[in-house]
Amino acid sequence: MGASLSVNQATFTTEVIEKSHEKPVLVDFFAQWCGPCQMLKPVLEKLAQEYDFVLAKVDIDQNPELAHTYGVEGVPDVKVAVNGTVTDGFVGMLPEPKLREFLAQLQITSVLDEALEAIYADAAIGNVAQAETRLRSLLEQHPDNRGLTLEAANFYIEADRLDVAETLLAKIQDYDKEYAPHAKTLKALVQFKQLATQPGDDSDLDRAFQHAANLVLDENYAAALEQFLTILTHDRRFRDDGARKAMVAVFDLLGDNHALTKDYRKRLVMALY
Repeated sequence: MGASLSVNQATFTTEVIEKSHEKPVLVDFFAQWCGPCQMLKPVLEKLAQEYDFVLAKVDIDQNPELAHTYGVEGVPDVKVAVNGTVTDGFVGMLPEPKLREFLAQLQITSVLDEALEAIYADAAIGNVAQAETRLRSLLEQHPDNRGLTLEAANFYIEADRLDVAETLLAKIQDYDKEYAPHAKTLKALVQFKQLATQPGDDSDLDRAFQHAANLVLDENYAAALEQFLTILTHDRRFRDDGARKAMVAVFDLLGDNHALTKDYRKRLVMALY
């Protein structure tokens, strides 16, 4: 959708200033000896294929006049050119999710975002089969896009295709700090959808357990945690320590800093020991 090219003092006006009247231009001032520059460059090049902007790469050692003109003191330094005017963007390395936030703030559109909007629009009016076909095509085109993988997993969770969602979520590793937290949340949601429909022995505890799982799906987390805690104190071995595992999964949904997580984590420890 966009483009990526190297520019210098002679081509800067044509490729950056003039072209910025057609679409935004991100100017990446970099140096060959700069480690963060070499990390940022491939991510920007990748995003330029998805978003509607031009990536103009300027080697400051080869073009010191440009670096001086635009006040570049450290690299990488990314400037933004729009309608002939160059403004500050950011300095230093940003992870891909932050770069996507930056592009969103600039109102630069993404081909993937537009495609996902069309997919969800199809699903909303009942064209689920067409939506899934489009989604599979996107996944085939962008197999390594973890943001898309998470979006697809969410789609299949909403469609109650939990087996497909689990397969997709398995691709996100725990050490991936940028995407693992979101994947962990979706995995917990899959777990509760499974628990809510999992057949049991029709005992009072089993009915209470499934009710608590449905409370989670209804986002009534306080009531769910209270019920799981009650089950745990009554029978720790029920469903292979299922109540404790369910509480931990709710903590994953809410996050470590949520007030309910902090409260019930303490209460869980007290109940266990």
